[in-house]
Amino acid sequence: MTKPLHYGWMIVFTGTMVLFSCLGLGRFALGMLLPSMGLSLELSYSQMGLIGTGNFAGYMASVILAGVVARSIGARNTIAFGLVLVGGSILGMSRSGGFVPLMVLYVVTGVGSGLANVPLMGLVSHWFKKDTRGRAAGLMLTGNGLAIVFSGLMVPWINADLGPEGWRTGWLVIGVISLGVAVISAVLLRNDPADMGLDPVGRPDPVPATENDAPASTFSASKSPHRWTMVHLGCIYLFFGATYVVYATFIVTSLVDERGFGEGTAGTFWAAVGALSIFSGPLFGWLSDRMGRKITIIGVYLLFTISYALAGANLSLPFLYVSIGIFGLAVWSIPTIMSAAVGDYMGPRLAVRAFGFITLFFGAGQIVGPMLAGMLADAFGSFSPAFFLCAFLTACGASLTFFLK
Repeated sequence: MTKPLHYGWMIVFTGTMVLFSCLGLGRFALGMLLPSMGLSLELSYSQMGLIGTGNFAGYMASVILAGVVARSIGARNTIAFGLVLVGGSILGMSRSGGFVPLMVLYVVTGVGSGLANVPLMGLVSHWFKKDTRGRAAGLMLTGNGLAIVFSGLMVPWINADLGPEGWRTGWLVIGVISLGVAVISAVLLRNDPADMGLDPVGRPDPVPATENDAPASTFSASKSPHRWTMVHLGCIYLFFGATYVVYATFIVTSLVDERGFGEGTAGTFWAAVGALSIFSGPLFGWLSDRMGRKITIIGVYLLFTISYALAGANLSLPFLYVSIGIFGLAVWSIPTIMSAAVGDYMGPRLAVRAFGFITLFFGAGQIVGPMLAGMLADAFGSFSPAFFLCAFLTACGASLTFFLK
């Protein structure tokens, strides 16, 4: 008789759709929509960067509250509520007429994204043991890649028919999808395998339960025995947040404005990033399960350094292909590894709040990155200085990871 599929993999499937919506479309479709949106509303590069920064500021604010909200109403309800915020605010963006309303609504989108993403990553530690955690988190993060493929193909297709105002229909489609996924997540997600009489997926952990399995309400950076390791992980995560978002937000704009690419061609490049990124989470999650979190993070940061340096150098097309290929293949590796790492150090009961804690660092990087990149682009008339700065920061991230316990 065939053994029934563990419900943990249904959590992964649903989580993939959640990330497709709250981050993949809610955040990473912005890069495809910016060129036409900026042209229609006469936005400067600095204003484009500030719109992205507003989203990350909202995300960071929600991260502070996500653990508390999830404990009060449960992870499933928190995730569904977050997706409703994402969908509703994006529907409002589709009707916005200027920079200020776009900025305000995209802050709300960021709040919803954080309320959906942080509890979802914590569910990985509840439903999966250490030996399968990286793989499970990586599979969920394929949702981001699928969304990038979708936006890379959808936006040029819509704009070809609707012209400069096509970005409004693009946001409308994304908002409706997000509300649909909110309903699906409310129906299919479950907070804990014990609620269904199940054990987590994977082999039992070799180390017996410790103080890391204390109630989640006891977690704080000052009390945890791994408090400085969490700070260390957070600092490493900050370098990822500050750099990947610059590439994701502005690579399409730089292709269109600086290299003269048509929007359709740039969209094809962006879709290629998404297609490659589908393998990113599972590949590097599996590698981190086998080789260890530390050495995998170092390798990934070195790959990012090469990708950003090639983007900044404005070399011939083959080098641009290499840059885009490396970025796509590596882009979801760091969130995957971080999600698994906090479960390794803190245990399942503390994982949501610990992941929220290190995400504060990640969010701080995301707030600064697009704003600074937009200012540099306005000052120098090119995104090359911003991409070179990203390469320097990821090299620093690799160095800092070397000292991780």
